[in-house]
Amino acid sequence: MRMSMAIPKPRANLLHINPTGGLDMKFPGLCHRPQPEKVVVILGATGTGKSKLSMDIATRFPSEIVNSDKMQVYKGLDIVTNKITDEERQGVPHHLLGVIDPVEDFTAKNFCNSATAAAKSISRRGKLPVIVGGSNSFIESLIDDSDHKFRSRFQCCFLWVDVSMPILHSFVSERVDRMVERGMVDEVGKMFNPKISDYSRGIRKSIGVPEFDRFFRSKSFSDEETRLRLLEEAIKETKLNTCKLACRQREKIIRLRTVKGWKIHRLDATEVFRKRGEEEADKAWEDLVVGPSTMIVNQFLYNHHTINSDYHDMIRGTSRARMGTVFAAATH
Repeated sequence: MRMSMAIPKPRANLLHINPTGGLDMKFPGLCHRPQPEKVVVILGATGTGKSKLSMDIATRFPSEIVNSDKMQVYKGLDIVTNKITDEERQGVPHHLLGVIDPVEDFTAKNFCNSATAAAKSISRRGKLPVIVGGSNSFIESLIDDSDHKFRSRFQCCFLWVDVSMPILHSFVSERVDRMVERGMVDEVGKMFNPKISDYSRGIRKSIGVPEFDRFFRSKSFSDEETRLRLLEEAIKETKLNTCKLACRQREKIIRLRTVKGWKIHRLDATEVFRKRGEEEADKAWEDLVVGPSTMIVNQFLYNHHTINSDYHDMIRGTSRARMGTVFAAATH
């Protein structure tokens, strides 16, 4: 699931494809050729803006995106699973998004095989694979597979969009209300089958599907007051289960960072969400998430330590103004 996002304004890419198929920096003095076979992985709890950041990265670096959300891989239920729209994709290729039959079980092994093949294909075409999604179990299986196949071929840069849980829970609750307004209930109703009560397979596992089972089962014989009560309960349960999911996802990322030792760059977007609905929200997103992410990815690809040192100054809170000056000079 994703944060509601405005389409990023077109920007000059930080990279361009050279005639030999490699990637070169566009700025004078930054023409280092990147190491091959590099991948950016964007992590975060549901609703934190992972899809938005993936598109921000794609407007700055020639990239293709690999979906790692285990529900968004399925065809259908675009509102329930909160898939990025065709318009929001801006022509950027997305892999493993809405391609699997909704009744099939798409396992972690299936994901590892498909995501690895997609990343190889993207790299061969001189572009940066960006893996993004909330299913951390898929990501962990891919990165820490027993044979180390993925790690032996790809270097990974991990970006974590983090938001304070109380703030995120409020946002998630509002987002479910917006999903209902967009037609989520009708979307679930079209796939409801009273003969099926198993919600353990395929797309039927999505939060927002089993929660409405009682509502739809009672629809033909209940009075209006009862139906309204069951609808309200289903919406409330959807919100609660989404918040629980967000907590589990965040805990998993912390475990990957602290127990497994993954080098994960945390980007605190809490202030962005506090300002949601205000004009300052977009600027906060640029300052707190997009700017630092761009610098991290730039250093990852090109080992450009000058920009990196300014980024770390910003993280320590000692040089925010200086970082802004350096970033503005680098991107304009």
